[in-house]
Amino acid sequence: AQEISITLGPDEIGENQAWTITITASNERLKSYGDFPEIEGFRMRGTSSSSSTQIVNGQISSSQSVTMTYAPTGQGTFTIDPFQIKINDKMYSSPGKTVKVGPPAERQQRNDPFRSFFDHDPADSFFGRDEKTEFVDVKEDAFLALTTDKESAYVGEGITSTLSFYVADNNRAPLQFHDLGKQLSDILKKVRPENAWEENFNIENINGEPVTIGGKRYTQYKIYQGVFYPLNAEDIRFPSVGLEMIKYKVAKNPSFFGQNRQEDFKTFYSKPKTVRVKELPPHPLREQVAVGDYLLDERISSGDLETGQSFSYQFNIYGEGNISAINEPSVDSDENFDFYDPNIDQNINRRNNHVTGSKSFSYFGIPKEPGQYNLKDYFKWIFFNPKTQKYDTLMSSQVVTVTGESKKNESIQSNDLGSFYDRIEAENNQLKSTDSFEWIKIFANILILTMLATTAIIIFKK
Repeated sequence: AQEISITLGPDEIGENQAWTITITASNERLKSYGDFPEIEGFRMRGTSSSSSTQIVNGQISSSQSVTMTYAPTGQGTFTIDPFQIKINDKMYSSPGKTVKVGPPAERQQRNDPFRSFFDHDPADSFFGRDEKTEFVDVKEDAFLALTTDKESAYVGEGITSTLSFYVADNNRAPLQFHDLGKQLSDILKKVRPENAWEENFNIENINGEPVTIGGKRYTQYKIYQGVFYPLNAEDIRFPSVGLEMIKYKVAKNPSFFGQNRQEDFKTFYSKPKTVRVKELPPHPLREQVAVGDYLLDERISSGDLETGQSFSYQFNIYGEGNISAINEPSVDSDENFDFYDPNIDQNINRRNNHVTGSKSFSYFGIPKEPGQYNLKDYFKWIFFNPKTQKYDTLMSSQVVTVTGESKKNESIQSNDLGSFYDRIEAENNQLKSTDSFEWIKIFANILILTMLATTAIIIFKK
């Protein structure tokens, strides 16, 4: 029977002893697993893996396990909170526990009745208890790289960018990620271009994937992946960034019980990268159109309509590109139809190195005149396709038949012109001359001049 289990270390350990968390897959392959938890009072020291196969009465059983080793940072009682780990694409829980870290434990000495007769035990050298261990720095076969899926792109075209750490299959230097969350935050401040819209893939678990580069096999660990859409014709420039890794020095003469590696740090740097950005070809709507590879999916409540009765129509744009930048089609009402502002629904998928999705515009319309109409005369959407390097238009293929009486005049009568026009019928329409009001203008001008003169006199006296 297939089974996944999470096993925690002992309840009590010495300060110089390790504590572990082990995940085991029985009778199935351990294909993937998520991050082990950070534990207060402990520091991760690295993982180890093992596998076993048993044959009992002709039945074969096997298991694979991965163990994360933790080293205590001091003495005390520590609580390991409940946690979850994603194993083989499923979440598994552990209830946690309390671990007591006591004084350093003494290594058990061999009971040798003849030891008093010897000044030196040859076994001390064998087990590494006598000589100071010498550590050497093993040359690593690993590198950090920022890659893009294209060397040049149009304004608005997606550029998939991936920052990965690569470790060769024949690498002998022990390496481990260190304080990755904080480092990644600092790295992204440098990597993100200011002149581009970003769609972040939000990598949560860093799992190795086998790849081949130049005929050599590596394990790729994706640290960051996102798609950038240039907002203007300025080139996208990615600077060199550094990632600090824990690199262990190994014992020159390893012993069975002694310490066989020593923690050290090394920073790996990526090479700078530039993607050339091109202007879109000339077009009257070049500054407004979306860029991508899109198709149209449309739906209508009915193709047989009646004047005055509302209907629904959905204009759904889907494909690959910057879904957030898709603008609604420009739709104008006329004497045959009234269309109202649409409801908008957007879905974005970020996976397999691509950003795909859809943006749906749901309209309500009211036909006013009987007849047969092509909705392509009302619904059109222009975009630029970088794959074909041409502008394209998505237009409706729906044809509707409208029956019933004309509602055009009813629409005019239903408009309320306001209280000002309501008084037209009651008012006198006889024309009047404005000559009789000239003496009023003269009197008003004389009064204004008198007031100005009086004001000037008062100010002068003061």
